[in-house]
Amino acid sequence: MKVTILLAALGSAILFSSCAGSGGSSSGSGNNLAADQWGHRPGPQGFSTVIIDAGHGGKDPGAISRTTGQREKDLALDTAKRLQRQLSGKVRTVLMRDGDEFIDLDVRAARASGKNGTILISLHYNSSGAGIRGPETYYWRVDSHGLATRIQRNMVSVSPSESGNRGMVRRRLRLTRNPDVPCVLAEIGYLSNASEAKLCSDPAYREKMAGAIARAILEQKDRGDAGTGPLPKPIYAPPSRPTDAPGS
Repeated sequence: MKVTILLAALGSAILFSSCAGSGGSSSGSGNNLAADQWGHRPGPQGFSTVIIDAGHGGKDPGAISRTTGQREKDLALDTAKRLQRQLSGKVRTVLMRDGDEFIDLDVRAARASGKNGTILISLHYNSSGAGIRGPETYYWRVDSHGLATRIQRNMVSVSPSESGNRGMVRRRLRLTRNPDVPCVLAEIGYLSNASEAKLCSDPAYREKMAGAIARAILEQKDRGDAGTGPLPKPIYAPPSRPTDAPGS
């Protein structure tokens, strides 16, 4: 078993090396649109489908703002629908949920997997210390780096200010590690920050953020990784599990 795993890892490393080329700045091509367990390859270009995942739902409200009383699950769904409208006619879109429905994280990952020419975008609103604000973007797979970079750049261009936030982070989560397609989790703003919570409660602001994310997706579709910097090194880690330590 150990020999098999080692050979698979070596094979993936060789494939990554041949795809990444010089500095990992390849713009991608049609040969990297198939579902892939590891994603140690350049980011996708010319993909046909975007799965939009509104975080939380049903019995899981997510973060709740003490300032506005709004729940993350509601804001995420509203933003997901706005993003779908922004992408309408430009790429096929699928909503992971279109109502107030609870879907287990492993089920979400499974629903996104096995689909060629597809990417997954999971939308959330954050919560932490009251002084922290600003958008954050999480990714794990190598082929998600370019898309994550574009999304973070575009959200920052809309956000009026940032304070203490983590920016773009490589983090092994069930919705950044487990799907076998390029996948990114976007935290649009901190509901625990009074000023940002008020901002996120404004439909016009959510529309701007949805537009920023849509532009990032379409830029990735057209250009692949071009202009997003060198690709990160592969990380060989097992799928994320509910029993993993927080942040692992």
